[in-house]
Amino acid sequence: MRALLRNRIVRRAAGTAGTLFGVAVFVFVMLRAIPGNQITAGLGTEAAALTPAQQAALERYYGLDQPLVAQFFAWLGNMFTGNFGYSARNQQSVLDLTLRSLPVTAELAVLSIVLALLIGVPLGMLAASRPNAARDALGQVVSLAGLSIPAFLLATTLLSVFAASFGFNPNGQGFATLAEDPLLNLRQMVLPALVLGFGIAAPILRTTRAAVLEVRSEDFVRTARAKGVPERRLQVRHVLGNALVPIVTMTGLQFGYLLGGAVVVEQIFSVPGIGRQVLLGIQQKEYAVVQSTVLVIALAFVLVNLLTDVLYRVIDPRVRAS
Repeated sequence: MRALLRNRIVRRAAGTAGTLFGVAVFVFVMLRAIPGNQITAGLGTEAAALTPAQQAALERYYGLDQPLVAQFFAWLGNMFTGNFGYSARNQQSVLDLTLRSLPVTAELAVLSIVLALLIGVPLGMLAASRPNAARDALGQVVSLAGLSIPAFLLATTLLSVFAASFGFNPNGQGFATLAEDPLLNLRQMVLPALVLGFGIAAPILRTTRAAVLEVRSEDFVRTARAKGVPERRLQVRHVLGNALVPIVTMTGLQFGYLLGGAVVVEQIFSVPGIGRQVLLGIQQKEYAVVQSTVLVIALAFVLVNLLTDVLYRVIDPRVRAS
């Protein structure tokens, strides 16, 4: 048993299960701490006119007449069988909604990460090449802007400027998936991806700068330079190659954040992603939608972190050996 507990995979799996259970308990309790329920959200002020019999019948229909512990474990047990619940607003199962919205958010996250890497890594290396010089100051300005400008403000500004000045508002045409219309889909994704990518580029830029400065001070870099290794090859292969671990770690964390943290941008640009699904579920007090979707987001976040862990063990043999 002790040998089993010392196994890294077993410990990681146990930690993942504990994390998901904690998320499930948290979201279940927090939802019920918010005033109102599915009945009041669906009927509004008309809920006050319900007779006790009608109220009891609706509570029985939604399962609200059961003790909270019974409701929790009933929902959790259904999740294991693939029954994520049902959305009365959409007249669809939560599983179908999630299977449709999760790829949308995943696509947005991938595009945002690509843009963030294209901005953050080159600017981070440029800033590290001349510390305390003008190029370093430029990198600091870009990173501070990315960290300080709220996503909702940048998204609203870009949407207003492009729509009013250039007549560019493809998101108002109804969302098209990548399979339905690739060109329209990319046009609809470019602005939200740019907003999210700019915010994520800031920590990637800072991480890249710090990692590159640390690697450049190592003896092997000075030795390679003394041997006449071309500067471009030295910077890309020796410096950036050995600075990848913290960059990959930061990128993985930001990607996991995007899976659930893009809700504001998705709402502004009318992107039917999983974050917007949670927001609409909260507004309608659809417990099954919010609970199951948040648990899926948590699972995706854990899996992304696991993949990041595996990836930087592949990149750096020293980490693999530890």
